Amino acid sequence: MPSKAEQESFLPSTPGKLKDKSHSMHRQFHRCFTSTSTMFLWALFLVALTAAYLSFQSFVDSGSKYFHTAWGGIQWEKQVRSSAQIRRQGGFSVLVTGAAGFVGSHVSLALKKRGDGVVGLDNFNDYYDPSLKKSRKNLLSSQGVFVVDGDINDARLLAKLFEIAPLSHVMHLAAQAGVRYAMENPHSYVHSNIAGLVTLLEACKKADPQPAVVWASSSSVYGLNEKAPFSESDRTDRPASLYAATKKAGEEITHTYNHIYGLSITGLRFFTVYGPWGRPDMAYFSFTRNILQGKPITIYRGKNRVELARDFTYIDDIVKGCVASLDTSKKSTGSGGKKRGPAQFRIFNLGNTSPVTVPMMVSLLEKHLKVKAKKHFLEMPGNGDVPFTHANISSAQIELGYKPTTDLQTGLRKFVRWYLSYYGYNHGKSLK
Repeated sequence: MPSKAEQESFLPSTPGKLKDKSHSMHRQFHRCFTSTSTMFLWALFLVALTAAYLSFQSFVDSGSKYFHTAWGGIQWEKQVRSSAQIRRQGGFSVLVTGAAGFVGSHVSLALKKRGDGVVGLDNFNDYYDPSLKKSRKNLLSSQGVFVVDGDINDARLLAKLFEIAPLSHVMHLAAQAGVRYAMENPHSYVHSNIAGLVTLLEACKKADPQPAVVWASSSSVYGLNEKAPFSESDRTDRPASLYAATKKAGEEITHTYNHIYGLSITGLRFFTVYGPWGRPDMAYFSFTRNILQGKPITIYRGKNRVELARDFTYIDDIVKGCVASLDTSKKSTGSGGKKRGPAQFRIFNLGNTSPVTVPMMVSLLEKHLKVKAKKHFLEMPGNGDVPFTHANISSAQIELGYKPTTDLQTGLRKFVRWYLSYYGYNHGKSLK
């Protein structure tokens, strides 16, 4: 801060001089702005300056997610090639997007275990605790799966991966999940589930040879459908949430790329996947946490106090369906963006076919945790949730050999065992 003497040196020596300078400056500004053309030029300059600043700020904001991600270089390429290396006869080299996610990590491990090459891609966003994603990444790394820290909207990164690795298949599991969060942050769903999907399909379209694509749609696309069980031939044009709408849009977008560019595409409609290493935003996960901490849980009911029901599907069964989809995928018929003939296009339900009410699920958790839940019942709000889900899996049974084998009681027991181990609980008490 300037000293008092320095501050005084900034002042005029007499009031008279200040007055004279003020009048002089006033006359100069008056002369400058008396001309209409001069005023217009100043205004134009200010508008241009503002526009330039806003454009630069927009560029920084949109690109910031890439600036922090370091990829490329000899060592990085070596890791990608090593991870993509096939170690079984007739094996695949698979790019798994969302590899540090719940389903993605399990599918990556299953593919690696049988000798397929696997390259993971994940942006490690903070929709839920990123430390859980980091733990999954460490687990994958211990099994030889390299997970690239990057975004599916980064076209340069995707092009580079296809350039340096012989990727025969893509298992696209990266997405912004969650029905309720869409009401808080709708743009994240468009960014990931629509823009990200298009960016990935563009990379697949340009690749030579083109990979076969398997991707995660959702049972949410059935929306307001009341016919049960849900069949792939049922209406899906009445989504109940923005999340469902983005997944429905994804199904239409993938059909377009299949039709125009010859990409072989299989869409999988998952039904309430649960199990070890699951997502903390899912009801069974958050209920477990709150029950152990002695906090009340909120159980929603439909109109007229109807219990909500879900077709809970254990992660191992979902993985079997994903792997079978890869195994039965036919080759894409395009090359460098040009289609040579019709390509395979399929959509399958992957569920358990045995809906269970939410209160029943809670009672099973209480049994395995040996702790009673403090229940708080509320009517289901208008947040996009649906009263029930129930999968018809006949198509997947016929074409994929899909057969779920884990009931909810068994699956929840395995989840609870993992949860207590991962978070350090012993008989409901923290060991930390």
